[in-house]
Amino acid sequence: MLKRENTALIIIDIQGTLSTIMHERDRLITQACKLIRGVRALGIPVIWNEQYPKGLGPTVPEIAGLLQNMQPLEKRSFSCCGSEQFNKALEALNRKHLIVSGIETHICVYQTVRDLLSRGYTVEVAADAVSSRTALDMHTGLAKMAGLGASATTVETALFELLGDSRDPAFKEISSIVK
Repeated sequence: MLKRENTALIIIDIQGTLSTIMHERDRLITQACKLIRGVRALGIPVIWNEQYPKGLGPTVPEIAGLLQNMQPLEKRSFSCCGSEQFNKALEALNRKHLIVSGIETHICVYQTVRDLLSRGYTVEVAADAVSSRTALDMHTGLAKMAGLGASATTVETALFELLGDSRDPAFKEISSIVK
């Protein structure tokens, strides 16, 4: 179960030229933005990654605008775990439950989740906040991650699980974010 004190969000490669060709791009961006806004409202840390931004471009403005006080971690390996910067940032958080959002589901998201699971992390993939160029690749990536032990969730499910109670002071803000 997701708990605020033990959870972090990993954002993977939602970048310019690559994002423009994603299956259901608008859903991806909308849901990823809701997820970021929600976890930030709940005080949950975010690690933001970009795959070779010189070639693929920067993170889309809708998402980058929500992370203004942060810098993305650049990577060249498909798995975020191939980046020493990422590994250090993740270790410093000391969080064992991770929510993952990003692109492409069957490549960078899959390989990151695979490596995180092998290191003993509990991983939940926000199925409505990931995508690939094709629906088949997206669904195949989700199935492969589930086969390795990752859980699928949705943005709304994850945020309300983290919230836990309608009496929580953040309830109204989370409710307005998911609408």
